[in-house]
Amino acid sequence: MTRSSMRCHSLAEIAAALDAELVGDGSIMICGAAEPAEAGPDELALALTDRFRADLGKGRARAALLPEGVDWRALGLEGAVRVARPRFAMAGLTALYEALPDLPEGIHPTAVVHPSATIGEEAAIGPFVVIGPGVRIGRGARIMAHCSIGDETVIGDEVLLHPGVRIGRAITIGHRFRAHSNTVIGADGFSFVTPEPDAVEAVRRSLGDRQGRRQGRYARIASLGRVVIGDDVEFGAGCTVDRGTISATIIGDGSRFDNLVHIGHNVRIGRDCAISGQCGFAGSAVIGDRVVMGGQCGVGDHVVVGDDVIAGGATKMFTNVPKGRVVLGSPAVKMEQHVEMYKALRRLPRLMRELVALRARLGEKVDGRGD
Repeated sequence: MTRSSMRCHSLAEIAAALDAELVGDGSIMICGAAEPAEAGPDELALALTDRFRADLGKGRARAALLPEGVDWRALGLEGAVRVARPRFAMAGLTALYEALPDLPEGIHPTAVVHPSATIGEEAAIGPFVVIGPGVRIGRGARIMAHCSIGDETVIGDEVLLHPGVRIGRAITIGHRFRAHSNTVIGADGFSFVTPEPDAVEAVRRSLGDRQGRRQGRYARIASLGRVVIGDDVEFGAGCTVDRGTISATIIGDGSRFDNLVHIGHNVRIGRDCAISGQCGFAGSAVIGDRVVMGGQCGVGDHVVVGDDVIAGGATKMFTNVPKGRVVLGSPAVKMEQHVEMYKALRRLPRLMRELVALRARLGEKVDGRGD
């Protein structure tokens, strides 16, 4: 963020916004945040750990964000904001200084907006945006350059679409939705079928036996369903959400998705989930509320993942996962079990050497050559 794009706040205003403790000079004007070693006199040093607090002397910060109980005077500061949960305070602090896109209110002259579309008050529609028939966009929406929104789609208030977002027809999206560049909402699902039962169907039933069948030519199953997205949902860059085949693909309120996440047709994802980059959800998977997944996790088709599941990075869920479970690995197992399995795997070379040595000793005795 550049100085020109930031607003300045007094230290007292920052403390009030964070509902935090102000100590020292509350009149100090703060125009941004920085790591302690790089902080200038008008920046708030983020001295949240011992390591970062040790760097305060390398910078020129007059004030810092500190954990509760830290002696700000001993650090040579003129003032500080002290918080109980530093990382949570970062959310409020960055919201104060976030530089939103500079997009003038109104409709850019190069945008193509169908006469039947409804655009809410205080909305900003950027260059080369295309908005189809019957679209309804809420108050304060910010639609940046080269976005497209399909027929009869409904989008709530205060949404932010970064350049190049594509939203298909008949999609329903709630309030305060955010999507970063090149995300596509409402693509067709990956649904194809062969005229006769094929090898894939045989393998799924038999767990490996093709039963002499081959793949035939594919007939496309059209995607007639919709996508329904709740309030306060955010997508990173390059995500894709397929529309349902007949019923809708559904994403609950407050869920957050990193870059390059794929959500297949008819998937249902609950409320307040946090999904890291490169995760994939096959068709008709059902994900509960408050599920957390590390990067590159995968969920098989029709698999049900219960509420409050936590899956470590690269976990592959081929069968249902009970609610509240912490899983890791491929295939997914309880995390503590996976740790034991990994330890055993690392021991295998040593165990094999010991086995070879033991067999050699036993062979010598059998042949009469032992001691």
